[in-house]
Amino acid sequence: MRLSARNQIKGTVVEVKKGATTSHIRVDIGSGVIVTSAITNEAVDELGVKAKDHVTVVIKASDVMIGVG
Repeated sequence: MRLSARNQIKGTVVEVKKGATTSHIRVDIGSGVIVTSAITNEAVDELGVKAKDHVTVVIKASDVMIGVG
């Protein structure tokens, strides 16, 4: 897989939780850090994503916001 996105982090799927139209994929990227991705159920089915799979989390965002208080 070749992508232009530079923020690629390898990890292991710990949970796939399907909703009505969207799934939340929880990925352990090490040191107890979990990243959650929301993708369509169709994408989950096409990719065949399941717990214990080794995946790459790709982050491509124009804005990253932080709030406090």
